[in-house]
Parts: sequence; structure tokens; C-alpha cells
Amino acid sequence: MADPAKKGTKKDSFWKSVKTEFKKITWPDRRETVKQSIAVLCASVVVGLIITFLDTLIQYGVNLLTSIGI
Repeated sequence: MADPAKKGTKKDSFWKSVKTEFKKITWPDRRETVKQSIAVLCASVVVGLIITFLDTLIQYGVNLLTSIGI
């Protein structure tokens, strides 16, 4: 049977490791966060526009093919 005194040492070790790793994190400053947020927003808008264009083009093609009425 497992020793009750050792119970929880794995959990304690895990959380100690998590705490150590969190101390290694370098968080970006406010300016860098704003720059990255704007970059993500711009990329999202561009990808959205590309998807809209392709969707419209494909819809036009499908409508053209179905209107032929073979």
C-alpha cells in the first residue's frame, strides 16, 4: 500500500514546476500588445475579404452552370 506521507507529492511537484515556468514568461508591454492586436485585426479583415470574394465568385459560377438548364 502507498505511504500516506508521500500522497500529494506529485501534485505539489507539478504545481511547483508550473509556478517556476510562469516566472520565466516575459509578457509584452502595452505598445507591443497594441501592435500585435492591430496586426491580427488587419489580417482577419483581409482573410475575410478574400473568403467573401471567393464565395461570391463560386456562387456566380454555380448559378451560371445551373441556369444553362441542360
